[in-house]
Amino acid sequence: MKFIHRLGFYLGGFAIGLIILMFFLNGKDASCDYGPNARTVKNITSKPIAYSSNAEEFINLQNLDTLTISNLVKYGRVDFSKSNTEPDTCKVYHIDNTYKDRDLELSIKNCDSLATLLDIKYITNE
Repeated sequence: MKFIHRLGFYLGGFAIGLIILMFFLNGKDASCDYGPNARTVKNITSKPIAYSSNAEEFINLQNLDTLTISNLVKYGRVDFSKSNTEPDTCKVYHIDNTYKDRDLELSIKNCDSLATLLDIKYITNE
């Protein structure tokens, strides 16, 4: 059998396999969160988020809503060098993001059943 025929059979079978996979996974919440940033953010966003008094004060002053905070966490970048990931119970993560062309830093305490937004502030580049 010529190489071009083998390649054709391979690509045909691969295409059929992709179509079958798309049929079975259609409507499921399947995701490929393999990186440490994606896994951490997914873990935080899967829990209810509570707000500390500092965070509530900032949110009220800046007229932010819970959807904005959720999106800041979901699409943010976790800074593991600033985060405290040593404790066994609740780890504290620092998430950097941008809102209205200004850099924000969120500090989130991630426990087993609850994530708490400890602090949110603008980052000044001096």
